[in-house]
Amino acid sequence: MNHNILDIKGIKVGHAQNLEAKTGVTVVIAENGAVCGVDVRGAAPGTRETDLLNPLNAMERVNAVVLAGGSAFGLESACGVMDYMEEKGMGFDVGVTKVPIIPAAVLYDLENGDVFCRPDKEMGRQACENANSEGLLEGDVGAGCGATVGKLRGTQGWCNSGIGSWAETTENGITVAALIAVNAFGDVIEKGTIIAGTKDEYGNFLDTAQGVINLGSTLSFSGKNTTIGVIATNVKLTKAQAAKVAGMAHDGLARCICPIHTTLDGDTLFCLSTEEIELPTAPVDLVGIMAARVTEQAVIRGVKSAKPF
Repeated sequence: MNHNILDIKGIKVGHAQNLEAKTGVTVVIAENGAVCGVDVRGAAPGTRETDLLNPLNAMERVNAVVLAGGSAFGLESACGVMDYMEEKGMGFDVGVTKVPIIPAAVLYDLENGDVFCRPDKEMGRQACENANSEGLLEGDVGAGCGATVGKLRGTQGWCNSGIGSWAETTENGITVAALIAVNAFGDVIEKGTIIAGTKDEYGNFLDTAQGVINLGSTLSFSGKNTTIGVIATNVKLTKAQAAKVAGMAHDGLARCICPIHTTLDGDTLFCLSTEEIELPTAPVDLVGIMAARVTEQAVIRGVKSAKPF
C-alpha cells in the first residue's frame, strides 16, 4: 500500500510545475471514469465545471480533476488536459468526438514567485504525461508548488506549504484517500500545536484566528488563498452521495486549519468514486468519516513535505 491516493485502483496522478516561478498543476485521472461530487465552502473560489456536478444535472461521471495554482488564470491548464484526453479517446461520446469531462479548482499563488507565469495548456498536458499510479510526489510540486499558509501579515511571516496525500483502508477493503493542496489564510495545526502559519518579526507563530479578532474592523485583505483537493474512494456512490462525502471531508480541513472557510479562501473539495465496492447500507457515513480523517492527515503531510523558506 502507498498510503496515498494511488491506493485507489484506476487512479493516476501527475504533477507539472515551474519551480522558479513557484506555480504548478496536478491532475487526478480516473482511467475508467468516476462518479464525482463537489463541495465549495470558501467564499472566494476559482472553479470550472462545478455546476455540472450538481446532482440535478445530467453528467454522472468525470475523466479527471485538475488542481492548479495561478488563481483564475490557472484554469487554462484544464484545457491542456482536455486536449490530451481527447487525443487518447477519453470522454463523453457525442458521436463526432469524445468530450472529456474535467472539473477544476485553482488556488492563489501569484505573489509567491513570477506573477506572469501561470499554469497553462502546456503545463496541463505535461501533468497528464507525468501521471502514473506507482509513485506520488508531495510537497512543493504540482498545485502545491507555490502554496503558502498563514497570511495574517500578508506576504510577511507566511510559511511555505505544499500538496499532500493520505489513505486508509479497512479490513474488508474499503479505501478512502485525500490529495490536498494547502494554501490557507489560516494556520495549520497538529495535535493542538501550530506547525505552520503566520509568524511575527521574531519568527514566532502568531494565532491567526485570534489576530483577526484583535484587529477587528481594521483587518483589510482581499481573497488570496484557498485550499483545494480531491477525495477518492473505491466505494460505489451516487453523485449526490459523493457531494455529501466531499462536504464531510471539509471537517478534516476544520480540524487542522484555523481559521478555515473564510471570505479570503475558496476552499473546494471534490469526491471521486470508482465504484469498485458496493455497500448494502450507509456508504456515505462510513466514507465521509474516513474522508475527514484522511483529509486532515493529507493537509499535515502537505505542510511537512514542503521545503521551509
